[in-house]
Amino acid sequence: MKASDLLVACLEREGVEHVFGLPGEEMEDLLFSLRDSDVTFVPTRHEQGAAFMADVHGRLTGEAGVCLATLGPGATNLLTGVADAHLDKSPVVAITAQGSLERLHQESHQAINVLGMFEPVTKWNTQLDDPGIIHESVRKAFKMAEYEKPGATHLELPEDVAAEETEMKPLPVRDPVPFAAPNSEALDRVEALLADADRPLVIAGNGAVRTRAAAPLRTLVECTDLPVVSTYMGKGAVSDADPHSLMTLDSGAEGEAASAIQKADLVLTVGYDIAEHDPADWNCDAAIVHIDSEPAEVYEAYNPEVEVVADIGRALRELIEWCRGAALAFDPDWYADLREKIVADVDRTPSGEAPFALRDVLPLLRDAMMPKDVLISDVGSHKMAIAQNFPTYEPNTCIISNGLASMGIAVPGGLAASLAVDANVVAATGDGGFLMNAAEIETATRLDCGYTIVVFNDNDYGLISEKQLDHTGESFGTGLTNPDFPAFAESFGIDGYRPTTPDELREAFEQALGHDGMALVEVPVA
Repeated sequence: MKASDLLVACLEREGVEHVFGLPGEEMEDLLFSLRDSDVTFVPTRHEQGAAFMADVHGRLTGEAGVCLATLGPGATNLLTGVADAHLDKSPVVAITAQGSLERLHQESHQAINVLGMFEPVTKWNTQLDDPGIIHESVRKAFKMAEYEKPGATHLELPEDVAAEETEMKPLPVRDPVPFAAPNSEALDRVEALLADADRPLVIAGNGAVRTRAAAPLRTLVECTDLPVVSTYMGKGAVSDADPHSLMTLDSGAEGEAASAIQKADLVLTVGYDIAEHDPADWNCDAAIVHIDSEPAEVYEAYNPEVEVVADIGRALRELIEWCRGAALAFDPDWYADLREKIVADVDRTPSGEAPFALRDVLPLLRDAMMPKDVLISDVGSHKMAIAQNFPTYEPNTCIISNGLASMGIAVPGGLAASLAVDANVVAATGDGGFLMNAAEIETATRLDCGYTIVVFNDNDYGLISEKQLDHTGESFGTGLTNPDFPAFAESFGIDGYRPTTPDELREAFEQALGHDGMALVEVPVA
């Protein structure tokens, strides 16, 4: 077979269903190999959108999403989404075309050092400069992308290599390599710290969700009465309906979640990635226990007393067994009032006509969604409100980019989620982030996807304005003008709404989420 056929056969062996990307002349052989395969190639409107689709697919499924771009500008456009996946610990395999090997030693049309460009934002990347290495390279790319902690990998396929013949065959896919059991001495030290603590607290991070450790974490919390504060990417590890949940690190009108961390005399971080949130903001003097698949980053503000580096779920299950045997339970009174204040802060609704206060809108959106429905949040002031004030009840149902924290992820991410999950999907975005990848609505309608886009419109890069106003008392360079968003939506053949009263807002959410097609709800906010 041709080398391009082998690469696609390897994708089939890996179980890939969709490849998101843009066509290019240097990938002609690869495109026709995809056409003749069981893999669906999804032409997108921008390479960044393709990478975000692969990113969200990987985040939701744990299986590497695949994105594809041509050389030069295609590869540079792909880079932001790949970097987002890498910092968010989402498994992605990126594939880029390249010119023929015989012209890469000299200055050449559209030829740049793509491998060097991708090196800092991938776990591994290589050029497929020989058909004989393709089967090994594809297997390695998927294995490394999906292995904890997951991230991005990259393969570059020169056009002349793609057309060559090869007798190689895809390698079989093996079961993931298991993690070692937790160190017994480390667990003994954790148990001793728990036995001496009066106000221990759990910080649940991305890894608690990503490694499917939510179930044992919930059991540990239930049997010990430990309170839980989540990072933005750990939302849903413990249900926010659980009385032990203090929602996220910044929740509460007066920072009640942060106050709990400051009051704690022992902090157990579970699957915490330091890229999610700066621990210097915790103002925490308590001893820290780090439970994760990798050792803690070296940082003055995060210097754990004990590190349990192992399978997170297994470590939690062993702690559960010890806690039950020791009849260990903590008095919840020390954090119960903080929980009540956080719940009261979340429980609000709009009191007047548009423009609405953004946080007042979220309860109506939450009411329109089922617990297992998925919300994809873009980046901006709405992200902060969603992180702090949008109750999340199940793991992987509130997807927030908080590693690279790139704007523009919501619309393409909603498409990927619509393909990946059997639930309603909401792409929540600001007006700034929306227009960065709004063209992917066409991709979504072409695929007959069904999800709801909620655009919080303040005609501004609002989060930047807020920070400038806090620092200087004025803002500059942030104001925007926007199109008629409902008319824009209708130009793609989807329903558009612009509610101006609380009743219209509630009705718009219910109608948009109540049918299988796509819809856009513009929410004017101040």
